[in-house]
Amino acid sequence: MTIVVKGDDTVLEQVTKQLNKLVDIIKVQDFRDGECVDRELVLIKVGVDTKTRPEVMQICDIFRAKIVDVAHKALTVEITGNESKVAAFLELMEPFGIRDITRTGKVAMPRK
Repeated sequence: MTIVVKGDDTVLEQVTKQLNKLVDIIKVQDFRDGECVDRELVLIKVGVDTKTRPEVMQICDIFRAKIVDVAHKALTVEITGNESKVAAFLELMEPFGIRDITRTGKVAMPRK
């Protein structure tokens, strides 16, 4: 499980101590900025018509997003990336009409 917490050293130390008190916890890893690679997976259903479909597909190409399902009036798109990439993509999709969205939240792995 990945838990994202922002705060100073005192806050992070307290969160780590509380997590370590839980019985089912095997290991707690503290990743500081730059010490890990993190990504998020998002599935988004975007409304399209014959005029907007090519534009949505072009934006998907630019962001290296995958179209995973095609319907007459919607495209379902899969995008992975860091928080800023996902946020920029979602911002560009808003004018087309976001019908549904599912996000994993961050997953992370140490760089070492």
